[in-house]
Amino acid sequence: MKVLLLLGLVAFALADNTRFEGEKVFRLKPVLDEHVTLIKDLANSIEVDFWRPENAELVTIDIDVDIHVPAMYLDIVSTILHQNDMEHEVLIEDLQSAIEGQIDNRPSPRTHSYTKYNSFDKVQSWIHSMASSNADLISKQTIGNSYEGRPMTLLKLGKKSSSVKPAIFMDCGIHAREWISPAFCQWFVKEALSTYGSDSQMTSLLNEMDVYVLPVLNVDGYDYTHKSNRMWRKTRSRKSGTSCIGADPNRNFDAGWCTVGASNNPCSDTYCGSRAESEIEAKNVADFIRRNKSVIKAYITVHSYSQLLLFPYAYTFELAATHSELMKVAEGASAALRSLYGTRYTSGPAAATIYPAAGGSDDWAYDLGVKYSYTFELRDTGRYGFLLPESQIKPTCEETMLAVKYIAAYVQKNLY
Repeated sequence: MKVLLLLGLVAFALADNTRFEGEKVFRLKPVLDEHVTLIKDLANSIEVDFWRPENAELVTIDIDVDIHVPAMYLDIVSTILHQNDMEHEVLIEDLQSAIEGQIDNRPSPRTHSYTKYNSFDKVQSWIHSMASSNADLISKQTIGNSYEGRPMTLLKLGKKSSSVKPAIFMDCGIHAREWISPAFCQWFVKEALSTYGSDSQMTSLLNEMDVYVLPVLNVDGYDYTHKSNRMWRKTRSRKSGTSCIGADPNRNFDAGWCTVGASNNPCSDTYCGSRAESEIEAKNVADFIRRNKSVIKAYITVHSYSQLLLFPYAYTFELAATHSELMKVAEGASAALRSLYGTRYTSGPAAATIYPAAGGSDDWAYDLGVKYSYTFELRDTGRYGFLLPESQIKPTCEETMLAVKYIAAYVQKNLY
């Protein structure tokens, strides 16, 4: 029995997480065309993980470029940066230490916690318990399964009604490593249920509208970041003809699909997939929204990091037909968010505000006819990046709640 136990422990250890000892995250500041070319050449010659922007092709002069560099390439990258006089700083000195430092030192509860980064299994258990906690205000449904067979469970919040109500759809966790995102969706559900009846705005919202919340969209990827590789971004689908796994679900929607800011290389972190909606997770969401497009009046998708509130378009520099209204609402929501802790967000159309990128869910929803379509990029601006400490979950969620409630209140008053 002991031998079997030891073998089991060895097998578990072998399947354990990818480690990142000695790996660093740099912030590069390209100010010349030569710097931009250099970064692109670097990406083509060595393995570089782009944190911001999301791939080398999106690098331009005068934007901060955050890259995660494996230990074996640190000397060559440092040498190249110094030889070419490119301004840079080290954001994260040791990535493994930062990953371990993300989790606070309190003993991890065996059950779900709103101020911890919960595993997929804990999120699933939490979904089931929430759905059975208040049948008059919340229900759950599975909108399909993931590539690896995990259920994509959607929560519907709203006072039960005999008539069909207008709705808001919100998803989190489209990119696996952006852990603060699913944490926010869970926080939103908690706040909605606990303040219904006492907070007049939330009570009115849930009486008059439904809010669909998908706590984790990229369920396979999210599970993989907890069990195997913290820095994984994509889905976990497999394609014939390549050993590379997954596609970027936020490049996989049918909105200017794969035309800009996305890659057709299956090994890229921004791989757009073999076709629009090739990823079952994206297709499940798109199918649900298509089926319910007559009632869905707003679409909100939550990412990290950069402290941005974006709206269409990302796949073109053309302004959306309702640009001025979208901007007005975004600026109001950003002001509401800032009022709590002073956290500053930048608002604007995605292509012009950060960079062009095709195949995003917000552009797709807007083109489908969902007039109020927004993408949040939550804290921070790069000090921790994707590894926001658990101590920041509560303040991040509290301030984001104010922005989402602002958008929801506006939509509720301006139904179409």
